[in-house]
Amino acid sequence: MLQSIELIINNEKRRVHVRSADTLLHALREKLGLTGAKPGCENGDCGACTVLYDRRPMKSCLVLAMESENHDIITIEGLKQTSIQKAFIEEFAFQCGYCTSGFIMNCYALAEQQPNPDEYQIKNWLQSNICRCTGYEEIKHAITKVLEQKNI
Repeated sequence: MLQSIELIINNEKRRVHVRSADTLLHALREKLGLTGAKPGCENGDCGACTVLYDRRPMKSCLVLAMESENHDIITIEGLKQTSIQKAFIEEFAFQCGYCTSGFIMNCYALAEQQPNPDEYQIKNWLQSNICRCTGYEEIKHAITKVLEQKNI
């Protein structure tokens, strides 16, 4: 049975019809056409589905869509022309690209929440996402570049 819920996605209210078992990832991709968050492991390990959930990185495969009403959700589609996106391009911080949107969302949140992290904190934040192409050094360079510029 479908239920109608209202989600706040990228600062816009969107009404969707979901089953009680539908994840936020499913609602974003299948109901709203926002395909930036990627299905990977679908059990919270890989981070390819990371979105900002009330300004914090959250793996959308772990959250039910119905639990997401009245929460502010930002997807990669909601970030436009940010410094972190430009840094990923400039530092070649992607290879196949599948994990990139999740890493960008996580790095964006890191820069917002901890503008002066040390190397350990950066490494700790990057551990929540997996890159199977091993682009970690370039990703670390991209986030470091943005943090040094103090401009997300």
